[in-house]
Amino acid sequence: MGYFVNYETMDEILETMREKYRVFAPVLLKKRNRGENKEEVRYSEIRKSRDIVYDRKSDFSPKMTVYPIIQTLLYFTGSEVRESELADDRDIVVMLRACDINGFARLDNMFLGNGNNPDHYYKRLRDRVKFILMECRESFETCFCVSMGTNRAEYDNAVRFTEEGMTFTIGDDALSGYFEGRQETEFTPGFVEENIRKVRVPDITDRSVIKAINESDFWRQFDEKCIACGGCNTVCPTCSCFDTVDVIYNETDTDGERRRSWSSCMLESYTVMAGGHGVRSKHGDNMRFKVMHKMYDYNLRFGQGHMCVGCGRCDMRCPQDIHFTEAVNGLADIVDQMKEEGRNE
Repeated sequence: MGYFVNYETMDEILETMREKYRVFAPVLLKKRNRGENKEEVRYSEIRKSRDIVYDRKSDFSPKMTVYPIIQTLLYFTGSEVRESELADDRDIVVMLRACDINGFARLDNMFLGNGNNPDHYYKRLRDRVKFILMECRESFETCFCVSMGTNRAEYDNAVRFTEEGMTFTIGDDALSGYFEGRQETEFTPGFVEENIRKVRVPDITDRSVIKAINESDFWRQFDEKCIACGGCNTVCPTCSCFDTVDVIYNETDTDGERRRSWSSCMLESYTVMAGGHGVRSKHGDNMRFKVMHKMYDYNLRFGQGHMCVGCGRCDMRCPQDIHFTEAVNGLADIVDQMKEEGRNE
């Protein structure tokens, strides 16, 4: 069923929904960075429907709604361990674009299907989430979702924004009650059909060529250009790596908590092991690892499409103007050259 509501009416609906749900959407946050604009679009819990930014791509993904930047896993003393509890027991509604819905599918594989046991701390939040697809009919400058096949997504609920209000299609019975009695209308969301940027997904069919790909001089251009800030991983909707640390409240006590926090394969310290040895010592090697993981390794393991969803946020975030699309196309060139030479058959 489709419904149209103006923004004032939507605020009333949000007020009612807050009894059971926390509603997240992209909003404009000012004074959030050191750039000239000093503002960012990030996901945040909303109270007013006009605060939702629908005509600009969010700088960060919505993954923090189920995968917090810093998360306490458990508390411990000298004699016992106690699992952390959720501070808010309400369910979660997230308004997001098709690429990010596909991004959650990738995170689900990593946290729920990557081994014998699902990640409990991810699952207890993920089970609470309902999505509302934000219609996205026109590509932003850095998007390449069409190339990645993530410009479309399955949905139960969807929304279109206009100056006058919001048009919904609601297929979830748990949400439909909030719209009963509202103006009914027909609505089917549209999807992006073409991007400005395009990538050629490398077709690696022979694992024996991986060593040659890893040793290619192509990656050396990133040794100096990349500054290993990790910003690209931070804004990525599918990056899932984390560090785990025990925090002791007092240096003379045994009470504390175990936390996990986002980490980044692009950081110099990421592969450093006990004794100080680093598996990857050059920034170009980290770039190669990231590109291969997004464009080959993930699909090899799960067989459900590539890990990258083409949102282009990494290109927006990089202070060195490194374009992930160019790195992917460069990898495709390497693979094509190998095919010409009779390898990768």
